[in-house]
Amino acid sequence: MKAKYLKIYSTMLLTCISALTVKAQSQSAGQTERTYYVSTLTRIADPVLEALSKNELRKQMPVESNAKGRESSTYLEAFGRLMAGMAPWLELGPDKTSEGKLREKYIKLALLSIHNATDPKAADFMNFNKGSQPVVDAAFLAQALLRAPNQLWGRLDSTTQSNVITALKSSRVITPGFNNWLLFSATIEAVLLRFDGSGDRMRMDYAIKQHLVSWYKGDGAYGDGENFHWDYYNSFVIQPMLVGVLKTLSDTNPGQKKTYETALAHAKRYAAVQERMISPEATYPPIGRSLAYRFGAFQTLSMISLMHELPAGVKPQQVRAALYTMIKRQVEAPGTFDSNGWLQIGIYGHQPGIGESYISTGSLYLCSEAFLVLGLPPTDVFWQGADEEWTAKKVWEGKEVNIDHAED
Repeated sequence: MKAKYLKIYSTMLLTCISALTVKAQSQSAGQTERTYYVSTLTRIADPVLEALSKNELRKQMPVESNAKGRESSTYLEAFGRLMAGMAPWLELGPDKTSEGKLREKYIKLALLSIHNATDPKAADFMNFNKGSQPVVDAAFLAQALLRAPNQLWGRLDSTTQSNVITALKSSRVITPGFNNWLLFSATIEAVLLRFDGSGDRMRMDYAIKQHLVSWYKGDGAYGDGENFHWDYYNSFVIQPMLVGVLKTLSDTNPGQKKTYETALAHAKRYAAVQERMISPEATYPPIGRSLAYRFGAFQTLSMISLMHELPAGVKPQQVRAALYTMIKRQVEAPGTFDSNGWLQIGIYGHQPGIGESYISTGSLYLCSEAFLVLGLPPTDVFWQGADEEWTAKKVWEGKEVNIDHAED
């Protein structure tokens, strides 16, 4: 009889242990995925920051392109775009954890790199005003400073701060295109307003009004100029920069709050659409231009997650799992990196033919914008609990999903 009860108790104990193990594993899924996010972002960043911090970016960085002459802009492209995606993670600052110590390393590399990129005497001093392209990537660098005001701006010495302001102001000679480019000028002015008090309100107001009044097409989508394009520029540029500029303005002018909330509502709807666009296999439609920016196409979804503004019915755990699976799928495709760790043109591996004439090696670092969610600390709910299936994954497994509604 004792043996019988002992066997029953042993079975119950093993069942409990097994259940606790499964629960522990599911609870740690987010932390495991965060570790992968961090290791992947730093893998992407290493060649750029290691070289630029030593004033050797021009010497070390390859320039792959289907057009000639991209050397004049590709270095600022790589640096500005990388920083824009990396900034929220760096803004968490250093701490005594292994990740916190890693952040301190990359903050220091970033500060050295900002110094070298904006010092006229440096070997890697970058082009902020010759040709038209520099206004684009000056804006991405400005976006990074807005996202990390304490760690990327606040820790710069006064001379470097002055150099940054001078470099950004020098881009004003460039006339932006009458399309999403208006937001590049607006983003630069937003940084000048915040850190120098010299931002040109007209450039900001013009970009805001054109998008919100003239170019909004409804249901969370803007035209790229007057016309709507089936591409990812609502995520590459339009929604994040419009929200960023308006947030900067509303922080100092309460009268801009309503306009900011309107843009944010549009971005939330667009993020909901983006989540539904991710297939069960964590792929997405290869439509429109600039596909070589890879998973940077989902910047808006990542940004809305970072802001704790996900729409009703979209759980953080399903976004986390979807982005993780997507990033992993693309990053680990053979040919994504060259033998020295630099990104190569392609959406899945190395596909040089997918690069438009304006695409070069530096352009590719816009993919870092998918990592904005790393600005949420490890304790945030985004990183807690088991993975949740994203919408398309549930649909094609025959499970219940929420009805999708267009924005009113």
